Amino acid sequence: MKREELLMVPALIIWMQVSQVNGQQIQQIPPSLLLQEGENFTMYCNSSSTLNSLQWYKQRPGGSPTFLMLLVSAGQMQERERLTARFGETRKHSSLHITAAQTADVGTYFCAG
Repeated sequence: MKREELLMVPALIIWMQVSQVNGQQIQQIPPSLLLQEGENFTMYCNSSSTLNSLQWYKQRPGGSPTFLMLLVSAGQMQERERLTARFGETRKHSSLHITAAQTADVGTYFCAG
C-alpha cells in the first residue's frame, strides 16, 4: 500500500467518559481510541462498588445521548447488531464490544449505574 493510500483511510475516534454518582466512581477504559473502519474494539466500565444495573449510552458529536443496552443480572450478556455488552459476575465490571467498526460508531460512549 502506498503512503498516499494510507492517509486516505478513515479513522474513527471513540471517546469514553469517567463519572461519579453518590460517591461511587465509574472508570471507563480506554479514555479514547483511534481505530480504522472494520476493526473490532472493546471498552470497559469499572465501578468502585456493586451495581444493581448498568446502562451503556452513546453520544454522537453535537447530539444527545442514545441508550444502547441495559444489563441487570450478574454474568448477563446482551447482543444487538454489532454490539455485545457483558456484565461481570461481581456486578462491578462491564464491557462493550463493537465488531467491524463503522463511521456511524464515532462518538462518546459512557456507562451509568
